[in-house]
Amino acid sequence: MIIQCRQLSKRYGSKNALDSISLALPAGDAIALIGPNGAGKSTLISVLCGFIGKSAGEVTVLGKEPGARTLIGQVAALPQDAQLDPRLGVGRQLRFLARLQGMSARDARLDVQRVLQTVDLADAEHSKPADLSHGMRKRIAIAQALLGSPRLILLDEPTAGIDPPNAKMIRELIREQSHSTTFVVSSHNLDELERLCATVVYLEQGRLVSVGPVMDDDAHGFVTLRLINTPEAEFVEAARALPGILSVSRITQGDYRIETTDDMLASVLLLQLLADRGWRYRQLSRGKSLEERLYGS
Repeated sequence: MIIQCRQLSKRYGSKNALDSISLALPAGDAIALIGPNGAGKSTLISVLCGFIGKSAGEVTVLGKEPGARTLIGQVAALPQDAQLDPRLGVGRQLRFLARLQGMSARDARLDVQRVLQTVDLADAEHSKPADLSHGMRKRIAIAQALLGSPRLILLDEPTAGIDPPNAKMIRELIREQSHSTTFVVSSHNLDELERLCATVVYLEQGRLVSVGPVMDDDAHGFVTLRLINTPEAEFVEAARALPGILSVSRITQGDYRIETTDDMLASVLLLQLLADRGWRYRQLSRGKSLEERLYGS
């Protein structure tokens, strides 16, 4: 287990920011950390990083106490709205952070070049953050989290407030790096997390509500389908005519919730329909979407 908590609590005066949380998360696929504002997401990330101490309970990261010297270079984070100094060069700041991990000057220089190439900003090494766009600054901030090739990276709202191209690049980066690094991603964008993560940790008012798979294994008679540039009226009419389809409801543009009598058969028939009509789809999953399961009807 890469993260283990047992009755973990964090209090601020009489308020429990974290209230007796117990969970165990394995290394591997990305993990979604969700919940409304004030749920305790950022507090949990801060405790796991060793930025703040716990009030009660037990917590280990990679088998060590958060903040242990042996975790230097093994655990990294991108706090929400974290920024580098706008007046100093990007490369200079990243090299300084790499040296704090214990790298030699040569290794720090090479690793900074590596992480900047990873986020597709190699040309920004001599720029100042103030001269870069918001999306580019966010990618630079993620580059600092990649220094030293850590085993665990905690990201707090990594795509908040940035344009779609930069958000897409960050999502692809997380996917590419997930073969060697476990990401814990906190975000209000459930659609993004559903595409990125395998496990969801749901907090509310400092308490752990649930831990489980992002995909709905217990289908409950529904299929969720995300289409690409498909004529809505034509698709709905054709889908409703398929055997075992009880209803077709539009959730958002291109997204449909399909009630069925047989999820497996409906999935096969829908895929055949799409192939026959030449319609493209992005995702088909049994069960309701993550957003509907958590907050919908």
